[in-house]
Amino acid sequence: MAQPSASCQWRFSDIIFFSVKKIMVFGAFDGLHPGHLDFFRQSKKHGDFLIVSVGTDKNVVKIKGKRPLFSQDERLELIKQCRIVNKAVLGEKTDFYQHIRKYAPDIICLGYDQWATEKEVREGLDRVGLEKTKIVRLKPYKSKRAKSTIVKNKSVDW
Repeated sequence: MAQPSASCQWRFSDIIFFSVKKIMVFGAFDGLHPGHLDFFRQSKKHGDFLIVSVGTDKNVVKIKGKRPLFSQDERLELIKQCRIVNKAVLGEKTDFYQHIRKYAPDIICLGYDQWATEKEVREGLDRVGLEKTKIVRLKPYKSKRAKSTIVKNKSVDW
């Protein structure tokens, strides 16, 4: 636990550290759309400080089977512009759970269609000492309209 500063008063940063509930989410976010924003809103209901981890180009190819339309830097910059997001970070290239450990979230929110199961995530979190981190699977937002693949296939701009 943090110690009070030399003047025996708690620093504001100490109070923030101990009172804020951090949520962390993950995704490619290639072509930001209302479903992504709903994902952020649903996540934020579970805490105070939303950390969004944007997948690297290499991991998007590995998980989705094709290159993203926008580079990891472009996608990260878009997410940084979302007011609801408190911190946007680029995902880890290899060990996802060490990446999560750096931010020590209280809650991990998974999208309704994300590939990882709650059991797999729980095992990975436990492996890096995050046994107290909760895992929440979120609900879809108009899944017939707001899934990235549908948006890309039906949009007049794509």
